[in-house]
Amino acid sequence: MRTATATINLSALVDNFTAIKLLAPKSKVLAVLKANAYGHGLALIAEALSQITDAFGVARIDEALALRASGITKPIVLLEGFFEAQDLAVLADNNLQTIVHNEQQLNEICNASLIQPLKVWLKIDTGMHRLGIDKQEFPRYYQQLSQSSNVQQPIILMSHLGGADDKSSSATDRQLSLFESITAGKANELSLANSAAICNWPKTHFQWVRPGLLLYGVSPINDLLSNINITPVMTLQSSLIAIRTLAAGETVGYGGAWKSKGKTKIGIIAIGYGDGYPRHAKNGTPVLVNGRRVPLIGRVSMDMITVDLGVNSTDTIGDIATLWGEGLAVEEVASCATTIPYELLCNISRRVKMTIK
Repeated sequence: MRTATATINLSALVDNFTAIKLLAPKSKVLAVLKANAYGHGLALIAEALSQITDAFGVARIDEALALRASGITKPIVLLEGFFEAQDLAVLADNNLQTIVHNEQQLNEICNASLIQPLKVWLKIDTGMHRLGIDKQEFPRYYQQLSQSSNVQQPIILMSHLGGADDKSSSATDRQLSLFESITAGKANELSLANSAAICNWPKTHFQWVRPGLLLYGVSPINDLLSNINITPVMTLQSSLIAIRTLAAGETVGYGGAWKSKGKTKIGIIAIGYGDGYPRHAKNGTPVLVNGRRVPLIGRVSMDMITVDLGVNSTDTIGDIATLWGEGLAVEEVASCATTIPYELLCNISRRVKMTIK
């Protein structure tokens, strides 16, 4: 290894799925694979889960078609729905399911001429105010979709939680209460729980849960996971390509953003923001070199970062550096870069080599 490599641990993925099922044993699972399976490889992750999950969720139609092209036959749900009327024929031809969340989608699906009816998830806005229909619109949407010959029956009713990562917040209870009041008396299957709600809010599990980040072994909540044992699926690594000795007072990198307080050895690692490592990672961000934590120093460059190995270090060129994953949580690195783990995982660039463990 000389340059950035992301190793994908498929056994960890399956173990994480099993852990999710233990938390929500009565629920079916829609495994969320949007954004190239959170940077882990769309087809790779889908194939690993194809025999154990109940369905897959993606954001865009091209992601769904890529899964079909790779041989995935499980149900696939478009989590943003379709964008244009001509998409409906593609959905019907490829047995894709869609969310409906606005008037245009409602009218187009009810007025279409399709070779077969579509499975529909009706999305209700319960307080996140992103996608979904308002409470007062629900009876009309529900009636039209339930009576349409273009819609498989029964439809699935769903909403999305905006604050399930915070156990102390009352927002989730408010959203849950509204969701239950809107869907009361309906025999339809319900879906509300994302990764954070799977961990924090068992009463939101209903018939379908929708894990995303949790599948990949990353915590979706602010505190430590005490009720679930998950393992990182991605480990991002690269190699030391140079080792230098600095005297006290010497600086490192663009702008001399870091100055040595004493004699030390520094290591240059072949990874940077061109690979997806966060440019705004601050001095002190941890990196693992030969199993020990060393601090990032200086600014992150496009192709390289620098770490302080310590004056007595015995590391050599070619030694492996772990940027996140096994032994170093991506959540910690994200915090040091004032971002979230979702962004770090999704920003892995195409020049990073992907390997399977």
